[in-house]
Amino acid sequence: LARDGATIEVDAGEYLGDVAVWTQNDLTIRAVGGRAVLRAQRQAAEAKAIWVMRGGTITIEGFDFREAQVPDHNGAGIRLETGRLRVRDCRFIDNENGILTSNRADVELDIADSEFAHNGYGDGQSHNLYVGAIARLSVTGSYSHHAIVGHLLKSRAARNDIRYNRLADEPGGRASYELEFPNGGVAIVVGNVIAQEPTTENPNMVSYGAEGYRWPVNTLVLVHNTLVDRRGQGGVFLKVKPGDVRITAIDNLLVGPSTLQAAGPGDYRGNATTTDLDVFEPGSPESYRLRRSVRVNTTLADPGEYEGMSLAPRSQFRFPRGTEPLKGKANRPGAMQ
Repeated sequence: LARDGATIEVDAGEYLGDVAVWTQNDLTIRAVGGRAVLRAQRQAAEAKAIWVMRGGTITIEGFDFREAQVPDHNGAGIRLETGRLRVRDCRFIDNENGILTSNRADVELDIADSEFAHNGYGDGQSHNLYVGAIARLSVTGSYSHHAIVGHLLKSRAARNDIRYNRLADEPGGRASYELEFPNGGVAIVVGNVIAQEPTTENPNMVSYGAEGYRWPVNTLVLVHNTLVDRRGQGGVFLKVKPGDVRITAIDNLLVGPSTLQAAGPGDYRGNATTTDLDVFEPGSPESYRLRRSVRVNTTLADPGEYEGMSLAPRSQFRFPRGTEPLKGKANRPGAMQ
């Protein structure tokens, strides 16, 4: 019944086996009165996903996508095939993939204030968030944790903007990479908490170019991130495949035995390293703030701009989803001020 330009409001509640293919343009689909929970119940549109998006510009707000399973073990909460998709305040839990995209060069995906947890078939080929070779990905204020063997965020997109998220597998988590760009591209990574547990399936936390470079520009920028390696036995903060790559890493906080410089030549300034895991404020689970009594041996550097866009953080992650603005400039290394 929906036509281009429509707004569709869905009452809060549980919807069982209610799957769909969306082909319209300029749609807004939003839950009202609370969360709308879509439980797959072994149903899948086109044997792909709970929702398959094959339209133009579509915005989705306030939905939970749960328990998508298909015979090829690649079932997704959302399968994005064409168009531009905006996801706001959604959760993807217990699927084989949270969101899975096509490889179309004109597709764009924007995610904000969302959660990805316990997705993956367990084969290492399915992930909390799996983005193909699309034009652009942005992820902001989102929380990804407890992927089942796969990665917390994997993107083959030409351009990636990853800001103010928590990519932390949390106690007992078995994720592999926390953040991977297997084909390079432009990756702007600012103000994220990135953490791996001793139970990780892979010692590498951030991986870049592991499957070969396919894009004409390959630039990785890491600014004001907090990277925590709880594995403690040769964990790797950053793994970069040699090639025509530009690496910039400024004002990051590294907690663990490795260094960013181990990834290869680049611009490394203002980064602070400690092997003491007991450096954060105690108490609530959102705490990745340095205790005020901790002094780190670094002087912050000016991160500058990339293509006219400031790299200085303006916000920080707010647990469990969302962001909050910084009060003034960042004055300590890492994501949480």
